[in-house]
Amino acid sequence: MLRLTDVSKIYEGKSQVKALTGVSFAIESGEMVAVMGPSGSGKSTLLNLMGGLDVPTAGSVEVAGRDLAKEDEESRSLFRRTHVSYIFQAYHLMPTLTAAQNVALPLHIAGVPRKEVDERVDRALQEVGLGARDRHLPDELSGGERQRVAIARALVTGAALLLADEPTGNLDTVRGAEILALLRSIHERGSATIVMVTHDPSAASACDRRLEIRDGRLVGDNRN
Repeated sequence: MLRLTDVSKIYEGKSQVKALTGVSFAIESGEMVAVMGPSGSGKSTLLNLMGGLDVPTAGSVEVAGRDLAKEDEESRSLFRRTHVSYIFQAYHLMPTLTAAQNVALPLHIAGVPRKEVDERVDRALQEVGLGARDRHLPDELSGGERQRVAIARALVTGAALLLADEPTGNLDTVRGAEILALLRSIHERGSATIVMVTHDPSAASACDRRLEIRDGRLVGDNRN
């Protein structure tokens, strides 16, 4: 599903910043993997590269057999619509849209017929336990419910690669544990590959495998 080979990322500016240096690993289809590291270690940069939001300075990033490092921005954008979904720490929900409308957004962008959109949105909200909250606006939902909406929005596309950036970072311990249990349940019921960036050991323990990044280098690769 995912293979990085000798990936480096350098940001040029007033001073040169080496975000990643010589990172190599492979993730098989269906794995649930945590990427851990302190702030500034390069884990968010790594997530952006895996999703095709950015390209490496050197090396290759293969997702589903395609080297995104060799593709232009338009090609990567089209690839993400059908192959990659994101769950963000800050939810990124549209405040004037209901839960159902937020979940439907990526399907409308992809040009999915309305009837199919309604069916897929209903199924995704039911899967995350929010079937009865479909008409609520984000500010009418708790933090945990907003994150469930964000997860439903990621699931509704059917993408094979699900990337989660600190999905429990804005939640208290109880709500965070609920979201982790939900992600684990989704992983066990489906076939999606899940990669989660986190600094929380309890979140990492919910995954099958843990990659550790420090100072832009891969320093650990362990199975839980």
